[in-house]
Amino acid sequence: MTTYTARPIAPDVLEELRVTDDAGRPCAAYTAEEGGEPLRCCLRPARPGERVALVSYAPLRRWAAATGAAPGAYDEQGPVFIHAGAGECAGPRAGAEGYPFARPGALRTVRRYDAAGRIVGGRLLEIPQAAGEGFDRAFAEAFADPEVALVHVRAVEYGCFHFEVRRP
Repeated sequence: MTTYTARPIAPDVLEELRVTDDAGRPCAAYTAEEGGEPLRCCLRPARPGERVALVSYAPLRRWAAATGAAPGAYDEQGPVFIHAGAGECAGPRAGAEGYPFARPGALRTVRRYDAAGRIVGGRLLEIPQAAGEGFDRAFAEAFADPEVALVHVRAVEYGCFHFEVRRP
C-alpha cells in the first residue's frame, strides 16, 4: 500500500493536449505496435493496438495557472505519452496499488516545489526492489519540509514527467 497519491494528467488538460501540446504542436496519434508506452492519463503501460500520442507537457505551468503561482525559469516541459482519444481512456484503475512506472533499478528525479512554483529541493532516486517503500520515503522526506507544496517525478533517461504528488 502506498502512502501518497500519484496524480495523472487531468481530463480537461488531456482534451487540450489532444489538440495542441504545450509546445504548440498538433497532436500526432499513432497505434502502439508493441505497447509499453507509459501513459500519463491512466498511469499504466499502453497495450498493443491502442491509439496513443507523444506530446509535450508543462505540468508546473499548468499547476501555476490554476493556483496563481509564478514558477519563472522553473517552468519545464517534456514528453509524455497519452491515449490519443478521450473515449480510449477511463483514467487510472480504481483501487490500483503502488506507484506507476516503478521499475526497480530505474533512476528518477524527485523535484520539490513550493507554493510559488520554485524548486526548493530534490533528489535522485534509484528505485529499490521495494519500490513503494522507496517512493514513500522520498515523498515523506520531501513533505517534511513545510515549504514543499508538490513533488514531480521524472525519468532521468529521457526527462519524461511521470506523475505528481501533492502535499497530503
